[in-house]
Amino acid sequence: MTFEALKPEIKKIATQNNLSVDERLLNICEVLEANIEYYNWVGFYFKNGDKHELKLGPYVGEPTDHTIIPFGKGICGQVAVSNQNFVVPDVSAQDNYIACSITVKAEIVIPIFVNGENVGQIDIDSNTPDPFTEADERFLEFVCKEVAKLI
Repeated sequence: MTFEALKPEIKKIATQNNLSVDERLLNICEVLEANIEYYNWVGFYFKNGDKHELKLGPYVGEPTDHTIIPFGKGICGQVAVSNQNFVVPDVSAQDNYIACSITVKAEIVIPIFVNGENVGQIDIDSNTPDPFTEADERFLEFVCKEVAKLI
């Protein structure tokens, strides 16, 4: 399925008011993981209250021990500080990478903004080396904008 074809599906999930926010976030993760071949772990991290850390939200993929990530640590922690997209074509080349699984080859993290504040991010791991393009970034920015409306 193409990114354009997935956009209406993401919008539909985001507006399902009969489901909780976490249920909708999980459904978004499931749709992305099921329809994009190289999205092998898809999840959300959100700022943990007033603490300078991220807390794992809904996700699909291998279980992770990284339920809390301090700001600045790993790719997700760096995005919490930089407020910038972070595309990692080769995780083994990153000094500050937190390994979740030996099968992960690449990662992309896109921040979620609500009223100009970075409140969380979508994190995607891939077992495929260097799979992410600018099209992934633009599509995931769209997903994050839809998610921002839920929070």
